[in-house]
Amino acid sequence: MSRPAGRARRISRRAAGGGAMVAAGVALLLALAAAWTYAGPGPRAASGEATTVVLARGSGLAAIGRTLEEAGVVTSAGLFTLAARLTGAASSLKAGEYEFASGAPMSRVLADIRAGKVVRRSVTIPEGWTSGMVVDALNAEPALSGALAEPPEGAILPDTYDFQRDEPREAVIARMRAAHDRVLAELWARRQPDLPLKTPYEAVILASVVEKETGVAAERPRVAAVFVNRLRIGMPLQSDPTIIYGLTRGRPLGRGIRASELAGDTGYNTYRIPGLPPTPIANPGREALAAVLDPPRSDELYFVADGTGGHAFATNYPDHQKNVDRWRAIERERAAAAAGK
Repeated sequence: MSRPAGRARRISRRAAGGGAMVAAGVALLLALAAAWTYAGPGPRAASGEATTVVLARGSGLAAIGRTLEEAGVVTSAGLFTLAARLTGAASSLKAGEYEFASGAPMSRVLADIRAGKVVRRSVTIPEGWTSGMVVDALNAEPALSGALAEPPEGAILPDTYDFQRDEPREAVIARMRAAHDRVLAELWARRQPDLPLKTPYEAVILASVVEKETGVAAERPRVAAVFVNRLRIGMPLQSDPTIIYGLTRGRPLGRGIRASELAGDTGYNTYRIPGLPPTPIANPGREALAAVLDPPRSDELYFVADGTGGHAFATNYPDHQKNVDRWRAIERERAAAAAGK
């Protein structure tokens, strides 16, 4: 009876050994499959199209894997989870919107999510926009979230700003305001001595007027010098954009300014009020701020449109009147040409 028992034990040992070999073989095959899936092309390699995926905040590893598998970015959520754990990336995956190239291998997908290489969106705020226009632009951006209170006029810096999907609109405005504060502090610290501007806020007010007076970037310093010269001698700024701001808060008027509006008093009519208007009339850019804080030395006190998009400048009123007459002649010629069409 001992032989059969010994034989049974030998058979059992062989069976156990065989089972272990089978298990090891299966594990090896799984490891090879995982390695191929990790490093090889993804499941959408033949599509030729990039895939955009949004990984919600608070998503766990398993949920991220399922989202990627359902989007066709990875072949298996389970293998993605395994790869994340084996590479140590599991605890550092970042939420956000991602775009994966056609057939991106799992290694690339995992590396991008670990590094937080989210889709970068942007919004551009042109120089001279009012704060109301900025709010309209951000409210019209569907990828942003949340309500938005209109910031004070002149409080943001026009520029291009990146943002992520579902980022709060208030967060984007906060970056615009912080950029404005940094630039203004930098330029104010290097301002020209003896300017007729007592505070950084007054510099922003004047820069906003300069910004709205010319669309030619090279003219900003010269226009700034004219206004600084006028402030120094107590001469009214006589700026049409300030009248428009008093009427529409900076929205396009859609017509010329009427004589009654030139004579009216909205608090922003710089033909009637001395000095600066009470607030900025737009959001000036860095170049306009720099122009009013370090204007060129000149004796010019006047400028008027010259028909080319820029302005003709003058140091005295008779020369200015000649420039005005030339501009009126150009206006009449244009009106006649338009009527003859």
